Amino acid sequence: MTRGLLLLVSAAMLAAGCRSGPQEPTLDEVKAAAERYRDVKVAIAEGYTTDNKCVTAEMLGYPASRGAMGLHYVRRDVLGLPDKPVGRVQGTGTHTDFRKPAMLVYEPQPDGSLELVAVENLVFASAWHETKGHKEPPKFHGHYYVLLKDDPATKVDEAHGWEPHYEEHLWVFRDNPNGPYSPFNPKVTCEHHKPPAPAPQHSAD
Repeated sequence: MTRGLLLLVSAAMLAAGCRSGPQEPTLDEVKAAAERYRDVKVAIAEGYTTDNKCVTAEMLGYPASRGAMGLHYVRRDVLGLPDKPVGRVQGTGTHTDFRKPAMLVYEPQPDGSLELVAVENLVFASAWHETKGHKEPPKFHGHYYVLLKDDPATKVDEAHGWEPHYEEHLWVFRDNPNGPYSPFNPKVTCEHHKPPAPAPQHSAD
């Protein structure tokens, strides 16, 4: 075999090997995979639940001009969450496949409906580094997930009640001037969010 032919064969084998490994989906593929969740009833039927907190940048200590994340619906099993969390929310989740996102993000509408604006994956820092042995944060197409960790010295809770975790939003259903991977979107608002009324308290009499 000539040297030139050997190089061609080696290159072909290398390319085949690259194709055989897991490939990260494109943003268009992520959007297509999540298209059915535009109907929140489908998400609920598949096991997504919400804590009814519509998260804004201001809530996490950032300028209000950055906008909001929105209302999250999560797959508790994918995140490895306990049935009854005590204290800050901790889980074992290390899921990063955006073809099956661990979280869906909706924007409450004036008429009470919900509009799907983004998908998200959340990875608990301790599980990622200690259990999986990763030295770097997870990343998607070379973009590192954002670390959210509460700073006790501030009045706000930067991790919104959760233990340190990495998260990555993909704004595939709503244009984001800050880019498709930004944590917040100035074109998203929680203005129309209406949390459910608290359950009535019954006296012991």
